[in-house]
Amino acid sequence: MASSAADGLTPRAREIVAAARAVLEEGGPEALSMRAIAERLGIRAPSLYKHVPDKETLEVALVADALAEVAVAFEAAAEADDPLSAVAAAYRAWALAHPPLYRLMMDRPLPRERLPAGLEDRAGSVVVRATGGDVDAARAAFAFAHGMVTLELNDRFPPRADLDAAWKRGIDAFRPSRSRSRAAAPSQRRP
Repeated sequence: MASSAADGLTPRAREIVAAARAVLEEGGPEALSMRAIAERLGIRAPSLYKHVPDKETLEVALVADALAEVAVAFEAAAEADDPLSAVAAAYRAWALAHPPLYRLMMDRPLPRERLPAGLEDRAGSVVVRATGGDVDAARAAFAFAHGMVTLELNDRFPPRADLDAAWKRGIDAFRPSRSRSRAAAPSQRRP
């Protein structure tokens, strides 16, 4: 998916980033090398440096593209009747569909100073709105979702674990307090 994250790149650099993503998605972060990217493009590795200065620049472009994709998924999910559950489901679905890219994006410090301006805030602001404007709840919900996805990707849950139920229970904890009180009220009235 093309994104505004790659706007500063030349068309050839974008092709190199696309090849890097294909290498990453097929072989994981450990397979991502300038040699593998060059082989995919049918050129020699030194030729890549005419278009991208280094591997770190490629990784930053991949992370920026991933953040842009997540932001688009979040924005679409936020239109649902239950935006918090929908945003959490979008996060989980995106991560499970792109494990190597997710790991590249999440298993190291975020290169904020090298990302397009406003990109991180674009994705994060949707989560903040979905938690009723509570920044701390948004951070906690993100940490919960990241932990759940990481455990799921690493196959750390028992085989018959109901992960959908665990996600629902976890996400319910981050609902804005008005929604949580209304959701709890009917069960409290039962005899």
